[in-house]
Amino acid sequence: MSPEIRAVIFDMDGVLVNSEPLLTTAAIAMFREKGLVVQPEDFLPFVGAGEDRYIGGVAEKYHFPLDLPLAKQKTYEIYLGLVPSLLEAFPGARALVRACRQAGLLVAVASGTDKVKAMANLQKIGLPQESWDAVVTGNDVKHNKPAPDIFLSAARRIGVAPGACAVVEDSVNGIRAAKAAGMSCVAVAQTFPVHLLQEADVVRDNISDVRLSDLAPGLSIDI
Repeated sequence: MSPEIRAVIFDMDGVLVNSEPLLTTAAIAMFREKGLVVQPEDFLPFVGAGEDRYIGGVAEKYHFPLDLPLAKQKTYEIYLGLVPSLLEAFPGARALVRACRQAGLLVAVASGTDKVKAMANLQKIGLPQESWDAVVTGNDVKHNKPAPDIFLSAARRIGVAPGACAVVEDSVNGIRAAKAAGMSCVAVAQTFPVHLLQEADVVRDNISDVRLSDLAPGLSIDI
């Protein structure tokens, strides 16, 4: 990886917050209300690609007609009801963001989810929008992950060349988006097993295992 890393771009769901189980629960409940029984594993191919694909992909799998905007709105309603009592940051997430700041790196969030969900998540874990140099969501780009658009948008907003950005991701779609953007990528196996994440430059079991030297070789600050 480049020794000239100036910024770290974090995915959110599955990286900073343990939100994937809550979103799956909400989406399953939404489908159930509409008369379709789906399984948690149905959503796995669409993790990291934003809720349009997360929900729409499962509907397509079952050839189930769905008004996607209304279905997504209902899923968010259920999800946001779960956030206050159930959503938690992954251990070590806030510490890694803080360590990046202390090392003089810029920090951004690039999440394929919609803004309403991203802001609720970040607020709940004590890393609200003002904690970041930029927050980019699925609402801000035309093409979601695995396209590189969301990471390229984050780089533009913070004024850093893509090659000087390192990404922290948890999904295959996210890793592919980061690499397509010309960025280095550290993956955390918090959503998918290690063997599925080998396209990343570095793979760690958890975000608490990530060190600054994984993101920016030559940097080392205790977390």
